[in-house]
Amino acid sequence: MPAPTCRSCGAALEHTFADLGVSPLANAYLAAEELEAPESFYPLHARVCTGCWLVQLPAAVPPEAIFSEYAYFSSYSESWLAHADRFAAAAVERFALGPGSRVVEVASNDGYLLAAFQRRDVPVLGIEPAANVARVAEERGIATRVRFFGRACAAELAGEGRRADLLVGNNVFAHVPDLHDFTAGLAALLAPGGVLSLEFPHLQRLVEGNQFDTIYHEHYSYFSFGAARRVLAGHGLEVFDVAELPTHGGSLRVLARRQGDGGEPVAAHVEELAARERALGYETLAPYAGFAARVQAAKRRLLAFLIAARESGRRVVGYGAPAKGNTLLVFSGVGPDLLEYTVDRSPHKQGRYLPGSRIPIHAPERILADRPDHVLILPWNLREEIAAQMAAVRDWGGSFLVAIPELEELA
Repeated sequence: MPAPTCRSCGAALEHTFADLGVSPLANAYLAAEELEAPESFYPLHARVCTGCWLVQLPAAVPPEAIFSEYAYFSSYSESWLAHADRFAAAAVERFALGPGSRVVEVASNDGYLLAAFQRRDVPVLGIEPAANVARVAEERGIATRVRFFGRACAAELAGEGRRADLLVGNNVFAHVPDLHDFTAGLAALLAPGGVLSLEFPHLQRLVEGNQFDTIYHEHYSYFSFGAARRVLAGHGLEVFDVAELPTHGGSLRVLARRQGDGGEPVAAHVEELAARERALGYETLAPYAGFAARVQAAKRRLLAFLIAARESGRRVVGYGAPAKGNTLLVFSGVGPDLLEYTVDRSPHKQGRYLPGSRIPIHAPERILADRPDHVLILPWNLREEIAAQMAAVRDWGGSFLVAIPELEELA
């Protein structure tokens, strides 16, 4: 079978980044009546392109099968809501946004970010492909189009006079299989002088933090700064600033505008970050070569701990039902025999089962009633927030664990 080709530059994808076997869709949570039915698994084999250095998964599943009905609601993370509000406050001031401006967000989820702009009297519009999530945004007064975004959607909105003074895409750039259609749409929807803000996980942090659990079918692409900048430049978008953020284990916020639009000078950090990535070898195969071995080692450490705990009579449960947790558990072969259950604050997940592992999901109060010995925090990027929320676990001598970047008991 010929090698798949790069979605950015078309080169053959001949080099493995991480082969995680086969896995179900990470957000395909199961109802009780589905437990006796077959479950679809798909290859989870990430490769790196030596033509443009984009790490990616072939599109095994079309986006319509993943995002038309979605289980992730952003509003259940307090730290993420605070992050969104800080961004809105800073953007309003920096870009002089007001009642005569328009903020458009692509993949606007339940309207959590746009609500922060609306509170500051800035008109907003959301674009969200998941009808169930968009419905929540509409109920809270956030105008939302239920659409997949690309050239056609951008042309429709531009034709209605709805170009964006600030166009936001948080944690969506990695989720699109057709990068060129999506990025062309971004360029077309910007108003003259408009600013594009994209946030996405930074590949350097993924590699350094052994964050292999962030590889799942919903994430088609894994961006270095250089790879993202090249995609944007190919559609006439110039990056004029970039910030390194702690969110999601380490993300980038890239600010771009149409080439020739003027505005702020290009920040020094743009070339500094590009030079740092090159110095670390991210445009060679070197940083990618040892990643698979580190992934396997993390799997063995987690399994050894869970098996030892079970054999000694200690109980281990999970906290959270994030997509990343499903990659970790399915790849590691962990089921309810080793992790009895997990809990989640989202009522949309409670009462269901994790895909692949079939581990049941309860409300967080279950942990307080059961008093287990160990709580494995699956959304490790929220470890401090969760440990604070569930501080009572320590009262009975219980402990918190994370498995990424390596197995660790939290102090």
